[in-house]
Amino acid sequence: MSVLTVKNMNHGFGDRAIFEDVSFRLLKGEHVGLIGANGEGKSTFMNIVTGKLMPDEGSVIWSNNVRVGYMDQHAVLTKGQSMRDVLRDAFKYLFDLEAEMNSLYEKMGDCTEDELNKMLDRTAIIQDLLDHNGFYVIDPKVEEVAKGLGLSDLGLDKDVNDLSGGQRTKILLGKLLLESPDILLLDEPTNYLDEEHVEWLKRYLQSYENAFILISHDIPFLNSIVNLIYSVDERKLTRYVGDYAEFERIHAINKEKLEAAFEKQQKEISRLEDFVARNKANAATANMAKSRQKKLDKMDIIEISKEKPKPEFTFKTARAPSKIIFETHDLVIGYDTPLTKPLNLYMEKGQKIALVGANGLGKSTLLKSLLGTVKPLSGQVNLGDYQYIGYFEQEDRKNNKNTCIEEAWQEFPGYTQSQIRGALAKCGLTSKQIDSQIRVLSGGEAAKVRLCKILNNETNILILDEPTNHLDVDAKDELKRALQEYKGTILIVSHEPEFYRDIITETWNCEDWTTKIV
Repeated sequence: MSVLTVKNMNHGFGDRAIFEDVSFRLLKGEHVGLIGANGEGKSTFMNIVTGKLMPDEGSVIWSNNVRVGYMDQHAVLTKGQSMRDVLRDAFKYLFDLEAEMNSLYEKMGDCTEDELNKMLDRTAIIQDLLDHNGFYVIDPKVEEVAKGLGLSDLGLDKDVNDLSGGQRTKILLGKLLLESPDILLLDEPTNYLDEEHVEWLKRYLQSYENAFILISHDIPFLNSIVNLIYSVDERKLTRYVGDYAEFERIHAINKEKLEAAFEKQQKEISRLEDFVARNKANAATANMAKSRQKKLDKMDIIEISKEKPKPEFTFKTARAPSKIIFETHDLVIGYDTPLTKPLNLYMEKGQKIALVGANGLGKSTLLKSLLGTVKPLSGQVNLGDYQYIGYFEQEDRKNNKNTCIEEAWQEFPGYTQSQIRGALAKCGLTSKQIDSQIRVLSGGEAAKVRLCKILNNETNILILDEPTNHLDVDAKDELKRALQEYKGTILIVSHEPEFYRDIITETWNCEDWTTKIV
């Protein structure tokens, strides 16, 4: 049974076509991975099927009475609400039913017999709904999901206004999972989840009985939970049965077949065109030439997709720094309250360290404290000499009206426009993306612009805060290669051990020094 059908959908932004004549069908219980390079339109597709965007042409048809759950990263969390309140809001419709039932019970003492019978029938229906939907085990369900996503450790009575970005993502994801909709729409849900909680989410989705559509660039995660792949490429949506590994195998075979057919057809076209050119003016062979021309005119021309620009990352290295990169003495970081015990950390030239641990423990705050952009609560940081730092920061781009060119030009005012375009193109951005404003880019495209600024400055220290969030597979692989070749010092925050494991020389776990219970 089809629960979602998209027919002949076209959509674009300005002169940039995103989808052309796209059709899609989701059946009950299917677990779909939606994949594609940054900027191909994956999040746009999600916005169209949820009604946030209207397609230029075509239709989006949901079957009747389908409950759709979409994790909205921009959902408003009200100050004063606790995390428990937000998670329990997933069952608001059941609490509303209970309130209606209690109201009916209050009215039963003052009504006619006919009214009483109607009220009894309605309360019986409500009671069945409450029983069937697990109303009386809501709190254990909340505790289970909160524990799985690492929220219980923070204390479920914590005000949502005090949450970090990663914790906020977790609470929205937790609420969505508790709603258990008929269809889950998940856009990169593993961003900001650490390894333990990615594993929990994997198990949860493996046993999820309803359908879901998942956008993710985390290939091991995708392979473990999906049974269908839809690939967004060249404004089309193509269906592949199986996981990502099976998609890669079939895609490679189909590509090889298409290229062989293309080569064969091109040779045939050349042969026919050559015959027509040599014989159309000759009276004896003119009819044969016309016949060949008709054959050419009727031929369905095979087209090969242009190879997308592959990112090429090469970090420019500055002169070597002093032996000591930084040394802390009884450093306590935080804002209003301490996030850590007093820290005595030491990092020296050439080390490559991954900073790991659950969200909200202060990983980003530690980086900012080391850089001097956040003042520590106490203690001190001593930095070495001759430091040229490339800092990749998690960034809010909503209000950035700069185009990619303008953004890069601010960093490199001495570059020509050609040099700016060349630098951005080497990061895997197309001409249309380069001319677009930062705020309309996908998360991965915006990350490539930030990487471009680091790559084109000479550095001897890289401080990277979740650099792989939103990056597509090609960009992630290329970044990993470039970091493996980098001769300088690296301090990286990442939730993807598959990415950083082959780069680093050491791991620091923030859970060892946090003031919080983990």
